[in-house]
Formats: sequence, C-alpha cells, structure tokens
Amino acid sequence: MSQDIRNIAPKVVWNHFADLNAVPRPSKKEERIIQFMVDFGKSINLETFVDKVGNVIIKKAATSGMENRKTIVMQGHLDMVHQKNADTVFDFETQGINMYVDGDWLKAKGTTLGADNGLGVAAIMAVLSSKDIQHPEIEALFTIDEETGMTGAMGLEGGILKGEILLNLDTEEDDEIGIGCAGGVDVTATKSYKEEKTSNNVTAFSIAVKGLNGGHSGMDIIKGLGNANKIMNRLLFEGFEKYGLRISEINGGSLRNAIPRESFATIVIDTISKEGFLSEMVVLINKIKTEFLTIEKNLAIDIQKVNTPKNVVELGVQESFIKAIYAALNGVYRMSPDVDGLVETSNNIARIIVKDGAIKIGCLTRSSSESNKWDLANSLKACFELAGFDVDFSGTYPGWLPNLNSEILVILENKYKELFHENPKVAACHAGLECGILGKNYPNMDMISFGPNIRGAHSPVERAQISSTQKFWKLLLEVLKNIPEKN
Repeated sequence: MSQDIRNIAPKVVWNHFADLNAVPRPSKKEERIIQFMVDFGKSINLETFVDKVGNVIIKKAATSGMENRKTIVMQGHLDMVHQKNADTVFDFETQGINMYVDGDWLKAKGTTLGADNGLGVAAIMAVLSSKDIQHPEIEALFTIDEETGMTGAMGLEGGILKGEILLNLDTEEDDEIGIGCAGGVDVTATKSYKEEKTSNNVTAFSIAVKGLNGGHSGMDIIKGLGNANKIMNRLLFEGFEKYGLRISEINGGSLRNAIPRESFATIVIDTISKEGFLSEMVVLINKIKTEFLTIEKNLAIDIQKVNTPKNVVELGVQESFIKAIYAALNGVYRMSPDVDGLVETSNNIARIIVKDGAIKIGCLTRSSSESNKWDLANSLKACFELAGFDVDFSGTYPGWLPNLNSEILVILENKYKELFHENPKVAACHAGLECGILGKNYPNMDMISFGPNIRGAHSPVERAQISSTQKFWKLLLEVLKNIPEKN
C-alpha cells in the first residue's frame, strides 16, 4: 500500500480507511473485522459491544455544550464486495486491499477497493476518535453482511438504540441526499440432470466472455451494461439451434449484487460441423461487440479448442435451460412513474453454474415498489418453472419509503447550500440500503443517507474520489454541529 494514502487530507479519515482495508472483511466472514472494531472502540475508552448477530455498537457522549441535542445513530456496514480481475492473484480472506493514488482518485490493484462502505465506516471512526469535533451523543452502528443479505440490519433488535436521527453514510454521489431505496429478493432456480456420455467424433471448445465493466446491480443497471451470462447464452443458443452444440459446464458471474463481468463454458460440437460453428460464432461475436461498442470497449469473447469432456448435459434439460435464460428478464423492468430517471424495478441474472449434474441460477430482483418486486419475482419463477426448475425466494428485504417532511433532510439541504452554493439532489436510489430494514424496528427514527463519490462499486474498477471525500467530510462535520435540540 502506498504511504501517500495516509497523507491525503483529511488524514484522520484516510488513515482509518487504510487501517480498515488492511483487515480481510468478506461478507459472511466478518469475524476479524468485528474484532478489529471492538478493539478500536475499547482502545479509545468508549462503550463497545456486539449484538447477538454480530453488529458492533460503539457509544460516545456528547461534546461540551451539545448535551441537549438529539442522540444520533451514525451507521455503516463492515463487509465489502469481493471482486477481482481473472488475472489478478489475490486472496480476499487473507490479504488486505492493495491501494494506490491515481490523481484525484484512490484505486485498488485489480480488486474492489472497499470504499463501499469502508469510507463511511472510516468517517464514523474519525468522529469517534476525535478530541475536537463538535457532536451530540452518538451511537455508532456498524452492521455486518449488508452486501449478501443484510442479515445484520435484519437481526438488530428494537430497543438497543435510543437515537432519534440516523445518518447512513453509504451513498455514492456527493451531491445527492438519499431519502429512499429499493428492496430486494433473491430468486434461485435449481435443477438436477442426468449426465450423458460425450459422443465420439466431437470437438470440444472453451468459450470465455470477459472484459465487461460489471458494476453495482442496482445503481448501474440503468446503464445497459453487458451481462456476461446473457451474452454467453446467446452464443450457446445459436450454437445449439444451428449446430447441435452440447454443454458440459458453465461458470458465469459471481455475486448477486454484481453485474456479471465474466462467464466461461465448455461445449462440444460434432467435428463435421466445427468449421461452420466457428464461422457462425465469429459473425455473432462481431454483432455483439458492435452492440456494446460504446459502453463495453474491453469486451472479449474467446473460443479455444480444449480436451473433450467426459460428459454433457442431458439434451432435454439443456434445451429448456438455454431457452429459460433467454426468456428471463435481465435489466430494467419498470421505471419509476413518480421520480424522473429512477429505476423502480429490475433483475440481475447474476450467477449461473452448470456442473456435475446440477444447474443453479441466481438472480437479485430489486424494486422500490413491494408489489412490483413480487410481480417480477413471480414472472421469473414462472419462466423457470415452465422449464422444469425448482424456484426459491430468499433474503427478501423491504425498501425505504421517502419522508419529504424529514427534519434531518431540511438540515442537510440547508447546510449543503451554505457550504457549496448549490442545491443538492434529493433522491431515492435503486440500491439496497439498510434504512428500510432498520426502520421496521425503529419506525420513529428520522433517517438520511449521504456520502462521497464512489465509482464502479462492486467491480475491480471501484474508485473513490479524494476531493469528493473532502467535500463529504466538510458536510458531515457541519451537520453534526447542527443536530436539533431534544423535544
């Protein structure tokens, strides 16, 4: 890690971020980061405890003269999305993130940076460890497992917190104040199949779709970026329809909340048809690249001859699988009728595994409308069940309904205007924030979300803007000084 990072202003934020990023913190494996936060809280002599699901709570008394202000909850999540480039050698479970400064941006070498939500956590740590920042009484809430199920927020019991205002520091646009978000549900389709012995007189190929941008499956879904699973399926469909292509294995995508950047398949073709197949693939690949030319400049689709696999997918199952993926919606389902430019409902076909007699398809369906979330989820269920799959819904979480009469919203808007001489955007986002879940057990808590500019979250091109983080920090300090008095 470059020492330059620790010298960036505000040093207190970037130093805490550097310390945080030295600790492996994959979702569902947060034991080390939980202990790190407990040790941090105790090292500065603050009341620190872990709730029954693993969330860390650190409490700090108000500074002198701020005792009569409302107690605030400062909230961020400890886990991070783990994505890396295929050619990057890196172990997220044992290594800290390799960071470097590139002009006005902080980046990681071939992996996700962890600015989502590490910068928010670091900012909270900076306030907790400070000696000279004015603030009311603080309850710092560091949740676990936000990225793969929000189980930390779901497991937080009512009554643990007494704060009246929650500052969620987990948005990615520094000119935006978040007042709402989408809910989501995991849709998983599974099917077993009989492996058929590979025929004689066939030629085997590997197909690799790679080089896509990927990105956040909520915030970036509106961009129309390439989905490696859908692109791969186009190739498989064409090869099957015209040349009898048979699938041996598929490994596509990774996490549900990341738009798939890569997909890999092993297939076979009757040797007599291989030249026609390869010629047809060249034509289709060029068409696909042309379609994505302006937004996926690094898209690469490679077909290489490989050793013949022993088995292929049962023919009938293969056909229904390919057609189901073709039919299943990926991308925007409905735009919000109330907020210009906001995606209301979408789906990400995130993960496809075909191997050893089993098929698994993982989707994440999002919506700010609970009824439309289930409408799309049921549409996907119908599609996959018609193809003979078993479908399971899991990990459902609610959206966060905007409150335009929010007291903390008025404060943030006014302070933003005073500091930066322009109006902030007040918006809901098409991503899963924990506010909606936390609001179920704390329905009277006034909530708001804001943060610095982060680009490419959930992908190896994730980067955090240094000047924007300075802007965010300036706003946060001003907000802390202006929390209203207790009723």
